[in-house]
Amino acid sequence: MRTTLTEENYLKALFHLVDHEGKVTINELSKFLNVKMPSVNNMMKKFAEKNWVIYETYKPLRVTDKGRREAALVVRKHRLTEMFLVKKMNFGWENVHEIAEQLEHVHSAVFFDKMDEILNYPKFDPHGEPIPDKDGNIIAQDLQKLSNCTAGETVVFASVTLSDDSFLNYLTERNLLLNKKIGILKIESFDKSFTIEVDGKQEILSRKATDKILVKK
Repeated sequence: MRTTLTEENYLKALFHLVDHEGKVTINELSKFLNVKMPSVNNMMKKFAEKNWVIYETYKPLRVTDKGRREAALVVRKHRLTEMFLVKKMNFGWENVHEIAEQLEHVHSAVFFDKMDEILNYPKFDPHGEPIPDKDGNIIAQDLQKLSNCTAGETVVFASVTLSDDSFLNYLTERNLLLNKKIGILKIESFDKSFTIEVDGKQEILSRKATDKILVKK
């Protein structure tokens, strides 16, 4: 039986929220999806019947291997679509999320496999996030938040986490794009804002911004 649009949205939420132990709470899902907890509970009971999660009252959910794969395949469709829109249709990286939200619910594996082939099997989406393969496997990345770095370091902008269009526009306006080298000049002790240098130009980033930027050394 095909997954419903609502089920796919829950699966995608599980993908984003699950911790390194494969756990996530009902409350976290409720806040992330902006859905009342009784509704989340009911859906997770259905997921347990499908063996996507292990559901126990008053305990965190545990996502099964089957659940991880199902979640990754939804994310695969979303990220492939975003890459196609940027690489083949010349959309900006800040303009693809909403379209991908709609197309990710298309139920045709061959459609997305063909998209993957046309793109020459990309490993990452336009925002630097890994694209799961057709079996739901995903590349592990050794990245950290820019906010966790220290003054004097030079790092490479590798990915953006769950960012909305306004933040992507904010980055584009400052020429803060993937694979750019970021020199960390100063970190304010008061508000943890960063003074950085990119392409010889200085910018000041808030803690909110540096928390969303993932880098590699």
